Amino acid sequence: MTIGLYFGSFNPIHTGHLIIAQTALNEARLDYVWLIVSPHNPLKPKKNLLSEYDRFRMAELALEGNDRILASNVEFSLSKPSFTIDTLTHLRDTYRSYEFALIMGQDNLQQLPRWKNYEAILKYYPIHVYPRPGTAPSELDTHPNVHFFQAPLLDISATHIRDQIRAGKSVRYLVPEATWAYLDREGLYR
Repeated sequence: MTIGLYFGSFNPIHTGHLIIAQTALNEARLDYVWLIVSPHNPLKPKKNLLSEYDRFRMAELALEGNDRILASNVEFSLSKPSFTIDTLTHLRDTYRSYEFALIMGQDNLQQLPRWKNYEAILKYYPIHVYPRPGTAPSELDTHPNVHFFQAPLLDISATHIRDQIRAGKSVRYLVPEATWAYLDREGLYR
């Protein structure tokens, strides 16, 4: 069984994330996709980050009814900040019969050399990459373990969604309905 791991802050999860996860599932010959909600990405500031529990709950709500794309809180019990190689090692040790692959945008692929032990990630794990508008090609694009797939290109960002909410504007259709209900009920990002 091959699991595609889609790491992210999901602050909040939005329609673009879901489209990428579903497209990867369809195109990359994966059995499942796990959205790994990261408590803290060491390469991003933590100042605008909701609690990992709120972000995980929103991901769960967004994925209700989908039995092949699941939210995962595996990093919540690991050391922080979250390093992908440590999570991969933990998952490999926990689920010995599974194979794991990564799902990421082309912009993140360019940042891969900044990641802890990125050489091991490239060597041992297939990486399924979706193109991002405005991202220039890099030497990693042709690595034998890097595989591109085409996904609908939507210019939706969690930053834009947070800004819209703070401004009192609707983000309907940018986030799944159940996620919006949770955001609204809890008064998040206001």
